[in-house]
Amino acid sequence: MRHQFKSSQLGMSFLGMLFIAGVLAATGVVLAQVFPTLIEYQAVSKAVSKSKDGGSVAEVRSLFDKAAQIDDIKSISGNDLEITKEGDKVVVRFTYEREIHLAGPAWLTLKYAGRSK
Repeated sequence: MRHQFKSSQLGMSFLGMLFIAGVLAATGVVLAQVFPTLIEYQAVSKAVSKSKDGGSVAEVRSLFDKAAQIDDIKSISGNDLEITKEGDKVVVRFTYEREIHLAGPAWLTLKYAGRSK
């Protein structure tokens, strides 16, 4: 008796590789646009933490605006902050959105929120 062995190919096809490369490229482009907003969020959080030491609402807003000017924060200003007092501590809260245009009518909306510690 004669045995015939089927040889089968293992691996990925060229079209499969192109598809994977396209998905990775699109993901990379989106991440490259999201990363600066994450850096800005960290700068906003740092500026809010510094500004909570102000004695009055106007001073807190002024301290935030000065820090925002240094760190080049454009998404939020001192007027957008919610400043309250809990016990004897000043608490500063913020919320803002960033929109990133993807393609055609598609947009990615990122919503950021935080508070002083």
